[in-house]
Amino acid sequence: MIRSLALAALLPAAYASAAAPAPTAFERQCAEIAGTALSEHDKLWKLFELDWKHAMDEYPEWATYVGEPGHNDRWSDNSLEAVERRKREATAPLKAARALDRSKLGPDDRLNYDLFLYRAENMSQDREFPDDYMPISQLGGVQQHLAQTLDANPAASVKDYEDILSRLRRIPAAVDQAVLLMQEGLRKGLTPPRVTLKAVSDQIKAYDSTDAESSPLFEPFKSFPAAVAETDRARLKSVASRIIVAEIAPAFRKLNEFFIEKYLPRCRETISWSALPNGKAWYERKIRSNTTTTLTAKEIHAIGLGEVKRIRAEMDKVIAESGFTGDFEAFKTYLRTDSKFFYDDPKQLLTGYRDIAKRVDPELIKLFGRLPRLPYGIVAVPAYSEKAQTTAYYNQGSLSAGRAGLFYANTYDLKMRPKWEMEALTLHEAVPGHHLQISLAQELEGLPEFRRHDGHTAYVEGWGLYSESLGSELGMYKDPYSRFGQLTYEMWRAVRLVIDTGIHSMGWTRQQAIDYFKANASKTEHDIEVEVDRYIVWPGQALAYKLGELKLKELKALAKKELGDRFDVRAFHDAVLGMGSAPLSVLDAQIKDWIASRKAGR
Repeated sequence: MIRSLALAALLPAAYASAAAPAPTAFERQCAEIAGTALSEHDKLWKLFELDWKHAMDEYPEWATYVGEPGHNDRWSDNSLEAVERRKREATAPLKAARALDRSKLGPDDRLNYDLFLYRAENMSQDREFPDDYMPISQLGGVQQHLAQTLDANPAASVKDYEDILSRLRRIPAAVDQAVLLMQEGLRKGLTPPRVTLKAVSDQIKAYDSTDAESSPLFEPFKSFPAAVAETDRARLKSVASRIIVAEIAPAFRKLNEFFIEKYLPRCRETISWSALPNGKAWYERKIRSNTTTTLTAKEIHAIGLGEVKRIRAEMDKVIAESGFTGDFEAFKTYLRTDSKFFYDDPKQLLTGYRDIAKRVDPELIKLFGRLPRLPYGIVAVPAYSEKAQTTAYYNQGSLSAGRAGLFYANTYDLKMRPKWEMEALTLHEAVPGHHLQISLAQELEGLPEFRRHDGHTAYVEGWGLYSESLGSELGMYKDPYSRFGQLTYEMWRAVRLVIDTGIHSMGWTRQQAIDYFKANASKTEHDIEVEVDRYIVWPGQALAYKLGELKLKELKALAKKELGDRFDVRAFHDAVLGMGSAPLSVLDAQIKDWIASRKAGR
């Protein structure tokens, strides 16, 4: 899973009767592009550059992650006014793109145009729904993304540390904006389900400390590069400590009081997204946005049921091959309780993941012609968020910022982290999964910036799940338990299709979802509850994994059939990864064109 910033809104009541505001500079600049004397190619690329610069200005956290300099000293403006302005501005690049003449573009630019238009249409449609008014959940919010972003901040010079201090100083204002958005959400009846928020208060409390060094926000100041002099180190640490204790801790204390006393008691009891205002249409939009398909909830539910049945049959075969004499339930209990399947120390768990990664790395050349230059590491999920976090996730690195990609493994409660799941997880989160795909996309040349950094969930997470299926070819899954682990993770993604649509479209209860998950996958009770609560507050996202994987497997089977002895798995993978992230429909068309080209000998 990729940890990304949740970067939509309705007009605040205070401004509802105001006259329509004048166009912003961004809106004017977008509108002016079509009327210039430039060629259609130059107009298109001017639009790309304008939109990218606007995105970096609007979302400096994202700029930090992709390594775009000049934005590392501030946070996104999430005031009510900014939320409404961004809603209006979302249509500007879409109108500008539609005003261009696609027929006058070359083949490469036509693909760039199609991807940009798809992106602009989706952003405009997403902005029709008020996600901004639910800024905090157990998975994200100011209690998590601020510290995560500071961890990604460049930290190579005094100037970099001054930028970090600037961000620290702006945190109380960011917290205040979150409170205002939550208040507006309460007024509009837009809140997460109360049952999912039980860990949030403890997450907030992690920042309310009189000891600065225990705060997650102090991490950048625990070590310094050689370029920062000792005198500067002492000053920077002193200033950071003062800001954290005197300004940030009181802001989070105030946030927690609001959360416990005023927000949580008024959060909704329902769990379905369809229970929110205009929720049925909102959930349908989330399905489209995350899966990049036109499938309905009912159709996805049916696909999920079929996949659960198929994978269960494969699991039964592995159980039989293992020599275990009990039934499915007994085998799951065995895998969850026998001490040989678990580490006793968090450091051992991390070392185990690193050992797996080292075994995979030299095997990659068998399946890929191109490998990324950017390195990656494996670290523990931060303590302040581990209890409510999923089993693992990946944070992208940046060559330009000198930051490696990181695979975060959850070390909370080691009896929930069996060894038999570790190979599949490593393949998904690190290589050949997220790290390889995202890093290669960043290194593509001759593309507009948005294509190097786009993250269509069905493509990205579909690739991650597809990568798990490559384990046998990479020397993994040599024992039945690891093979069962791979099937457990595939089942996990199939179960999601059933549960996500069940909850948000078919009236399933939380307990019904938990029971269905428990009956089909070898995960612990806590892990299952964390997962179900994730689907509840992040609807549609979990659907993308299995649908993306199925499309990739479909295209691979087609290429093998059409090319026969000329099929080269390395060339196929390079073709899939060589275009960057794309909607599944575009991926389908591009790979079919690639197959035709290979058949013709081109």
